[in-house]
Amino acid sequence: MQTQNRNKIFTNRLKNHCLKRQNLNKMKKGIHPENYRLVVFKDMSNDNMILTRSCAATKETVVYTDGNEYPVVKLEISNTSHPFFTGKLKLVDTAGRVDKFMNKYKRHFDAKK
Repeated sequence: MQTQNRNKIFTNRLKNHCLKRQNLNKMKKGIHPENYRLVVFKDMSNDNMILTRSCAATKETVVYTDGNEYPVVKLEISNTSHPFFTGKLKLVDTAGRVDKFMNKYKRHFDAKK
């Protein structure tokens, strides 16, 4: 008898949990954007391009590898150029920082040679 009560309690808890989960998965209407379209995200450090759906506002376009023209969102760094994902250090010089460093310490590097 005690086992049957435990099973009933467990079954009721499971049903309640499932009902709560169903209510959580429902999306609210009227708060999500309607203007999704195909957009290219371009990594400017290595020219890698990813085609996906987005509602990001852009003015520029680019011709993708499939030959079609899509709006483009420019990224400074992505998973294809970030050292954490690549496993090796790549110098990403988007603002001339490497050149500035090399010019500043040029005498030091020349003296070592």
